Amino acid sequence: MKQKSLLAKGLSLSVLTLLSRILGLIREMTKARFLGTSAFSDAFGIAFMIPNLFRRLFAENSISVAFIPTFKNYLEDSNTTEGKKEAEDFVKATFTLVSFLTVCFVSIGMALTPFILKIFYSTEDIVAMNEAIILTRIMFPYLVVISIAAFFQGILNGLKIFSPSGFTPILFNTIVIAATYILSRWTANPARAMAIGVITGGTVQALFQLPFVLKNNWRITFTTLKKAFTNAGTKKVLALVGPTIIGMAGYQINDIVSSALATRAGEGVVSSLQYSLRLQELILGICAVTIGTIILPDLTGYAKKQEWDNFNGLLGQSVKIMALIAVPITFYSLLMSENIISLIFSGGKFNADSVKMTMEVFNFHIIGLFFIAVNRIVSPAFYAQQNTKSPTIAGLVNFAVNITLASLLAGNYKGRGIAIALTAASAVNTAVLFFFLKKTKGIEVGKLVKSIIAYTLKIAVFSLIASVPVYFMKDAVIGFFAGHTRIVSHGIPVAATAAVFGIVGIILLFATKDGIVKTAAGKIKRRSK
Repeated sequence: MKQKSLLAKGLSLSVLTLLSRILGLIREMTKARFLGTSAFSDAFGIAFMIPNLFRRLFAENSISVAFIPTFKNYLEDSNTTEGKKEAEDFVKATFTLVSFLTVCFVSIGMALTPFILKIFYSTEDIVAMNEAIILTRIMFPYLVVISIAAFFQGILNGLKIFSPSGFTPILFNTIVIAATYILSRWTANPARAMAIGVITGGTVQALFQLPFVLKNNWRITFTTLKKAFTNAGTKKVLALVGPTIIGMAGYQINDIVSSALATRAGEGVVSSLQYSLRLQELILGICAVTIGTIILPDLTGYAKKQEWDNFNGLLGQSVKIMALIAVPITFYSLLMSENIISLIFSGGKFNADSVKMTMEVFNFHIIGLFFIAVNRIVSPAFYAQQNTKSPTIAGLVNFAVNITLASLLAGNYKGRGIAIALTAASAVNTAVLFFFLKKTKGIEVGKLVKSIIAYTLKIAVFSLIASVPVYFMKDAVIGFFAGHTRIVSHGIPVAATAAVFGIVGIILLFATKDGIVKTAAGKIKRRSK
């Protein structure tokens, strides 16, 4: 029953996530059209990265690792009047804490922006750096509003309400796209129009979720700073978050150092890496983040009740679903990367050189797709047991491997070297997480890993078989449609080869009576009746 519930929740949330990721891709297409792989594009990428890094570190990390499990515990004890009041006090204290800390941090960050950006720019890049300073100061307050949005999301997800939070990225991306097209003629350059869209979109993300929180009888008000810092729940959240900030900081420093190396490797390298990662994030957002979001509350409940059979089953099922999606996409993307990138990004200021630069890094990024996705799914297994130490150490190992390899490879291989480093570090991170999982009480890691490896290898073999007809037909199909518009020259070959790849893969899955596909097909069949 839990497997079917996971598929049902995942399907509904994945629809919203798919729309948001598609719009996120359109947002990057808009950026590519207006900015290409120019110095302005790099400046926007660096400026947007800075508040985004701290968003992941303080907002998303705190909510997923600490707030949701703690809030879930309060909910289980909220049947009494006293229990409800304690839960409400915890919510007020957390809201006060999030607002106060992010406002202080952003204020300091905006003042120190010129010094922060010296990490990325040499003294010769004064024009690009000055533009990056302006863009960073426009977008730094995004951290405040998106942290509040993440707090509202934590409340709703704790209540197992996912759709409102799943819809907010759609609003965000729509606003950024619209702002770029509408405001570009009135701003000094299109990058500033996009920056205005970012801060506006983040504000809307927070405001949109508030009515849903209020509808479920959770009042959002401030309390005193003394009560905020001394509340038992917030003290527990801070205790849980503290160690993970070190590990998560490793991830974020990864991005900072990689971006600094990319900026110094040449114009356009930062942008090509970001365009490539956007394609990867499209896939990760559809499956890994969706599954990770859904299973965390259930894993927390199983861990608290010590229902380890259900815990193991849900975790294993989630990773297998990830393998079923990520592995075939990896094989197909490696075969058709140039056409995929040309179809999505080419046009405007995104020229043939931009396509080549992005394709070179994408081919190495996509190999790490499965490992990154598994890391995002396995981590909740630790958080559900309020074990933040193990993912922290894994994050530090990831940091060490990535920085070492990126520093060694960026000089000669530029963007490709940075992409190779990320993929290798992600694979090592996966191995370290499973090593620590082995030490976790109640989890049968040996049995779990054997089952996951066997299933992943099966999907890899099926993907290899499905790749054979695509490999032999792609040149003929590409040649036949060459010389037409972008949609025809690249869109039809991508659609045709994807159809062949998908049909072969589906036939193999049904022929072998794959359990996950069988469950999904049965659910669809019942709904159609």
